[in-house]
This record gives sequence, structure tokens and C-alpha cells, in this order.
Amino acid sequence: MRGRGNRCDLIAGLLLLFLCVGQSAAEQAPRPVISVIIDDMGNHGGWGDAALRIPGPVTYAFLPHTPHAARLARAAHAAGKEVMLHLPMQSHEGNRLGPGALTLHMTERAFQRTLDEDLAAVPHVRGVNNHMGSLLTRHPGAMAWLMQGIGRHGDLFFVDSRTSLATVGEQVATEYGVPNARRDVFLDNNRDPAAIEQQFLQLVRQARSRGYAIGIGHPYPETSQVLAEQLSRLEELGVRLIPASEMIRYQRSVRTWHASSSPSPKVAKNSKP
Repeated sequence: MRGRGNRCDLIAGLLLLFLCVGQSAAEQAPRPVISVIIDDMGNHGGWGDAALRIPGPVTYAFLPHTPHAARLARAAHAAGKEVMLHLPMQSHEGNRLGPGALTLHMTERAFQRTLDEDLAAVPHVRGVNNHMGSLLTRHPGAMAWLMQGIGRHGDLFFVDSRTSLATVGEQVATEYGVPNARRDVFLDNNRDPAAIEQQFLQLVRQARSRGYAIGIGHPYPETSQVLAEQLSRLEELGVRLIPASEMIRYQRSVRTWHASSSPSPKVAKNSKP
């Protein structure tokens, strides 16, 4: 009987150790991260002011040469929010782009001058993402000009909004050494609050599955309302909100870790029986 009791005590002790180790590992595992970028800032003052009140380190992308862009960008920066240039680029559908657009018919000189003027029009810019651009982002030559221009302005990053499945934005940015990432979820193609909430939860699911995800929305009143509600329960959802620049650094560190921890082709070959 004593031997059986000892075995039971041993099993119970091992089970307790297993649970403690599992709990410790869960506590040490990094929480998945999300970034939320609000596009199309600058055209609508009231919507823009309301969007800036969304809690947390939300990132805001401003259209150049729009009536409220400079004021709202300064307000965002003063509130500790990250500012991006939402750069108009030619679309496949020929949509009206507004001032400061980059198009395929431009000479390189006109392209770079327009980019410089757009960046100067938005204070405190940390990075760039494309407004429309379903045509321009699929052309390697135009994207090479863009990345060269971005590189001349210091440590700016690029987020590919992925308005086309044929985009080469990430690839060309990487080739030119521009820190970059890509949009994962559009939050408000449908402005119904229930639909926006479902898209936000899809963003959370992607982050929990992969470790990180980027969502893009707009300064619609419905989007601001849903995000204010959902971002207040991030602890419950098990994710953390970070600015776009921090997201890019995080993704680069994850990729570097995976690359360094993967066996080289030679090691993998020699490890076969």
C-alpha cells in the first residue's frame, strides 16, 4: 500500500510541476500585437478630430494638401500618436486621386518632386502608405522611384495597403532597404458597425494565430465608435496595440529570429539518416 501511495504522490507531483511549467511558459510568451492605421485623414475636420480621440497608440495617415491635414497631424503628434503620409497613387480603375498624386505618366523628376512636396505638406511624418494605387503599386519601376525617394528622407517606413493582389510594394521596399509591412485587414469597407466589429475581431484572430496583424480603417464616425469600444477590451481579447513603426520593428525581429533559428540547408541535409 505504501508503494502505491508513493506512486500516487509522484504522479501528483509531476502533474503539479507540468501545470506550473505550462503556466510559466504562458506568462512568458509575448502577447500578440496589432496595429490600427486610420487612413484618409485631412479632408474632414470633424471626423478627423473625433478619430484622434480613439484611445491608445493608433496610427494616422494623412492625405497631402488637404484642408485639415497639417492641423490634425500636429494634433496627433501632440497627443503622442504616430503620423504617416497617405500617398495618393494611380489606380487601375482611374479613380480621382486628389492633390499630390503619383502616376505612371510622370517623369522621374516630376515623381520625386511631387513626393517631396507631399512629405513636406504633412508635419511629423514617420512613414508612408498608399492611397489607392492598384495600378502604380504593381509597377516595379515606379515603386523603385518611390523607395529611392523615401530613402532620401531618413528613417521612414512603408506600409503596403495592398489595394492590388499584384502589388510589388513589399518586395521593392525590401530590395531598397526601406523598412516595410503590409495591411492584413480592411476594417470598414462596410460601414455598418456590426460589420466593422467583425472585421476588427478578424484582425485579432489573425494576430493570435500569427503573432501580429495590421488593420486599416477610415475616420468614419462608425469606425471611431467601434474602435473606441473594442480597443478598451484588448486585455480581454489577449492582444496589444502598438504603433505602425513598432510593428515593423517587431516583424523584422520575428523574421530575424526565425531565420537564425532555422537550420541551414547543409545542416538539414546532414541531419538526414
